[in-house]
Amino acid sequence: MAILVIDTCLAACQVGLFDGGRLIFGLSQPMERGHQERLAPMAAEVMAGAKASFSDLSRIAVTIGPGSFTGLRVGLAFAKGLHLATGAPLVGVGTLAALAAGAQSDGLTAGVIDARRGMVYLQAFENGDPLSAPDILPASEASSRLAVIAPGLWRVVGPGAGLLADAGNTDTHELAAPELLALGDLAAVATASGEVTPLYLRAPDAKPMAT
Repeated sequence: MAILVIDTCLAACQVGLFDGGRLIFGLSQPMERGHQERLAPMAAEVMAGAKASFSDLSRIAVTIGPGSFTGLRVGLAFAKGLHLATGAPLVGVGTLAALAAGAQSDGLTAGVIDARRGMVYLQAFENGDPLSAPDILPASEASSRLAVIAPGLWRVVGPGAGLLADAGNTDTHELAAPELLALGDLAAVATASGEVTPLYLRAPDAKPMAT
């Protein structure tokens, strides 16, 4: 199964082509902005590097958030365009799940993203299975939330992990964006069901100007 994975939700632009769980060719470029300009050329470079055609795709996977409002819309729009052009099924992968999967650890793990203004996006897992839905909450309450979900030491992964570094129940690992290999693993088992939509969890900070 040839799966194209696309991720633009956080501080990287990433594209990878997987086959049978194996990464054939992938690219990851750190960036805070500019995903829209980089994504299409990167996808073309990945397909050329893998000596594959977009018509070969069996599945297209894209991260759906939470994350950068602009970034996740860029990735989703591009993935939907490829889906319509190729007919390959489209699936969504949660950013928090992908971050937690990158912990490469069984037991209690959590994906955490700095949502700014003293808030974090958080989702808890045990042995890869979700213990909670993606949520947004004050960073000061995140470790307590994890303790309520399950007692023990939590391996916390993501660009918001440092906000929980002082908690007694966390082993924190800063990660700017999901690992491409973790995205590939989740893309292979994701269920294609209906329309793939972005997961925002809150309204954008930018507001339309009053007229």
